Amino acid sequence: MRKVEISSPNGIPDLSAFDGVDFSAAEHRPVVIVGTGPAGLTAAIYAARANLNPLVIKGPEPGGQLITTTDVENYPGFPEGIQGPELMQRFEAQAVRFGASLRYGVVTGVDFAQRPFRLLIDEKTPVLADAVIVSTGASAQYLGLENERRLLGRGVSACATCDGAFFQGEEVAIVGGGDAALEEALFLTRFASRIHLIHRREQLRASKIMQQRALTHDKITVIWNTVVEDVLGESEVEGLALRNVKTGEASVLPVKGLFVAIGHKPNTDVFKAWLETDKLGYIQTRPGSTQTNIPGVFACGDVQDRVYRQAVTAAGSGCMAAIEAERWLAEGSDTDTPPVLTSCGVGQSCG
Repeated sequence: MRKVEISSPNGIPDLSAFDGVDFSAAEHRPVVIVGTGPAGLTAAIYAARANLNPLVIKGPEPGGQLITTTDVENYPGFPEGIQGPELMQRFEAQAVRFGASLRYGVVTGVDFAQRPFRLLIDEKTPVLADAVIVSTGASAQYLGLENERRLLGRGVSACATCDGAFFQGEEVAIVGGGDAALEEALFLTRFASRIHLIHRREQLRASKIMQQRALTHDKITVIWNTVVEDVLGESEVEGLALRNVKTGEASVLPVKGLFVAIGHKPNTDVFKAWLETDKLGYIQTRPGSTQTNIPGVFACGDVQDRVYRQAVTAAGSGCMAAIEAERWLAEGSDTDTPPVLTSCGVGQSCG
């Protein structure tokens, strides 16, 4: 092991999970990729093609958010659309074809204070990595209703940009009161006949300019002081059971779609002690790069993207992370400067 100077952004990391774990015979890979959404699997494809023998740890939700998505119509190359799970299966098959190793498990501990980096899988299995690519994604926050989860992808969504086009001419509801909720509501006006914005308070948290745009739009109706208590429907969303938090009055709102816009949580808990994050918990990377504050640790996809959160942008950043990791390793992994990319990777053509 080689000690490196690491400045932790959140105090001294707790390494007690590594007590008693023997790393002397641990599996050692040039690159370990944590997460298997579009970002992680694209990184795996590029790293495998570069002969970096990447190990991909699938995480608690293999395939990421697309596994819970039905029709994907905005990913390039599929003019007729494709099912989310099938798309991720194709990503995975392509990564395996080029030599990536995919393994079930969850990274429960990391030690970035020395190289090779130490990772702990499922609290017991040690792995060493010369470089690490973090692609653990972000999880949409939901209301916690049983039928909400059951009807996910069948009328319930957390992404209007992804699914809004499926509700052409329909009435839909959106829950939330921040800028993200109002942005989603305004986007949905392109497709839906009416958007019911449901907010549990009598004032929105969104910026004034967003409120002005949304509250004056003739397709958007706000239902104040109200919460969703149930999602109605057997095979698809047919309506919502609502309750006014001030009067206690119950009502049913007939809609074909429910969009939940109460925020996303980046899956960074195991990395927080080491990697710099913004106030929402998204990993911060250098401008124009996937390099984190720790040389040799890269982040891509929704875990560091709070703006776009699309499969295609995640895949693009996964490509960046693999190329940057490849270049960093090729340069001897002693530099803390971001790589200067002059091609699509060492010894590879763009394609």
